[in-house]
Amino acid sequence: MKHLPGADPELVLLGHRFEELERIPLSDMTREEINALVQELGFYRKASPDEPVPPEYLRAPARSAGDAPDHADL
Repeated sequence: MKHLPGADPELVLLGHRFEELERIPLSDMTREEINALVQELGFYRKASPDEPVPPEYLRAPARSAGDAPDHADL
């Protein structure tokens, strides 16, 4: 996460080679909507900061640009 003063918050999804796949604006979303979005995208939520990330989630939810979902309803 990188804070940019004066910039509208957005979630930038990157692929395995750090290419930009999608930008999702967050300024009009509630905390609950953002939490639901990242869960829908396949991000893993640790139960505690010290918990290790399971191997199957280390590169998830990275995907190719062609696999980017449509979030027009958000």
